[in-house]
Amino acid sequence: MDRLDHLEHLDKELVDELAQVARETVRDELREQSRKQRRTAMLYAASGAVALYAGGALALALGLALAIGLPGWAAALITAAILGVAAYALRGAARPKHADHAAAPGHAVGGTPPVAPPGGLGMPYPPMPPHAPGAPAPGMREPEPPRPGDTDPGGPHHRA
Repeated sequence: MDRLDHLEHLDKELVDELAQVARETVRDELREQSRKQRRTAMLYAASGAVALYAGGALALALGLALAIGLPGWAAALITAAILGVAAYALRGAARPKHADHAAAPGHAVGGTPPVAPPGGLGMPYPPMPPHAPGAPAPGMREPEPPRPGDTDPGGPHHRA
């Protein structure tokens, strides 16, 4: 028994050592990946800041060019209007094409209803009658109510 206890202690030490090596390897790998991602993120942020200053310089140049023939306030107003239109166009380009979520009555939201349900069994919606229930079909006369002598007392009884 003493010999088995000694082997069990060795197994525990081996498992602990392997777990520590695996943790250190994973930690080093994650540190390397985060260093690369941090550098990429800093480059994107710097690129965005430079692009913002470039856009400001372009707007200033446009305003100064307009100020040659117009008063300063009019040039600034026209430049602001041009930038507003550009912002609105970019916003529209970023939105999905079918942003209208309100559906007309009788139509499915998001377009036409599917031909069949995802399970593939039967019709997705019950068929719509061509006319209102209980009303005569177009071009047909309304049926006459039964007369007292027309009913068969021994026939099947249906409730309406």
